[in-house]
Amino acid sequence: MLSTVTFIFAKGEIDLNGEVPKDQSLDNSLALMQEGYEFIRNRCRKYGADLFEARLLGQKVVCMTGEEAARIFYDNEKFQRKGAAPKRVQKTLFGVNAIQTKDGAVHHCRKMLFMSLLSPEGVNQLKSLAEVHFQEAVSRWKKMERVVLFDEAEVILCKIACEWAGVPLTEEEAKERAEDFSAMVDAFGAVGPRHWKGRRARTSAEEWITGVIEKVRTSELDTRQGSALHSWAVHRDPDGEPLDANMAAIELINVLRPIVAIATFITFSALALHEHPECREKLRTEGDEYKEWFAEEVRRYYPFGPFVGARVKQPFTWQNYNFAEGQLVLLDMYGTNHDYRLWEFPEQFHPERFRDWDGNLFKFIPQGGGDPAKGHRCPGEGVTVEVMKVCIDLLANKITYEVPEDQDLTYSLTRMPTRPQSGFILTNVE
Repeated sequence: MLSTVTFIFAKGEIDLNGEVPKDQSLDNSLALMQEGYEFIRNRCRKYGADLFEARLLGQKVVCMTGEEAARIFYDNEKFQRKGAAPKRVQKTLFGVNAIQTKDGAVHHCRKMLFMSLLSPEGVNQLKSLAEVHFQEAVSRWKKMERVVLFDEAEVILCKIACEWAGVPLTEEEAKERAEDFSAMVDAFGAVGPRHWKGRRARTSAEEWITGVIEKVRTSELDTRQGSALHSWAVHRDPDGEPLDANMAAIELINVLRPIVAIATFITFSALALHEHPECREKLRTEGDEYKEWFAEEVRRYYPFGPFVGARVKQPFTWQNYNFAEGQLVLLDMYGTNHDYRLWEFPEQFHPERFRDWDGNLFKFIPQGGGDPAKGHRCPGEGVTVEVMKVCIDLLANKITYEVPEDQDLTYSLTRMPTRPQSGFILTNVE
């Protein structure tokens, strides 16, 4: 579980002679796997600094944390994504040469399509579908001896995503497709079986969606104009050329997969309700505003993305460190969301902290930082929050259930990504 130790920098207590800390290990790759989400903040705390130099997989890497670091990291004049995502991540989570690896005009062109699909109208459509599908699921849950919330949520979200996007999906194949999307996410930070499962899932999903794209292009499959499926099937990059069918499929998957990944936030929401029962009454009486605070605090407090990478676009100096062109830099998302300088009592779960939140896009970075329209922050945060609110309302106000003691609700900060071990089991749903 999360440490209750406050994250305190020791600035002024460690004499570094004005030099940027350099971790003395020959290579930090094993330490990263062993420490997971806390790898960067552990060393920032140790060195009393916002950044340090390390070696990962044989290359020099700068790791940094905090609001100012996020502001620098999301400066498109200083950083680029080209060459930052390892091939092992592209072959599981993102897709090879997907938007997360692009910069400049190509990135902007594709990002604008993502933004248009996930406009307020698109978000409302997904929210409405979530209300219908999760309410329908309750009828089934009432008949089940044990409901594993994470497993149920990812299948429901896969159905919602495909229905909204215009992608044909039968009831029989929904579980298989949901598991593929989930395996891609689970492969992040993984080695061995989890990694190879993610690669197989990526291949399977790309073959499926590429076939759907090709059917749209040959008019074998009718689809609604303006839907995510139709939009990616006809999309053209700035050079005026259409994407090949596989690349169109990769980017459509980058719309569908993150929606399915909301299952992790839903599961952590259930855990938060269980661990903080005092919030349940407020969710019943204080309306939509408190639901939003609760959802945002779940995204801040519980672990989702550990860090994000980019490469230096042009040399610059910050915090007495000379960033060299092409250098890999990792920004600590988890540590920034638990930075005591930005959040009062960051290791406490306290939804009311968002009552007076100023909307700063560099201190709250659960899915990246900065303006999503101008940079690399995830454009789907609005969908995430609205779908979470639907499920939070369902769990707090629409159903009753029991949480059996014979399950493991702990989650490991050394596993990336992580979630409650048991997936959060419900019984006696009414």
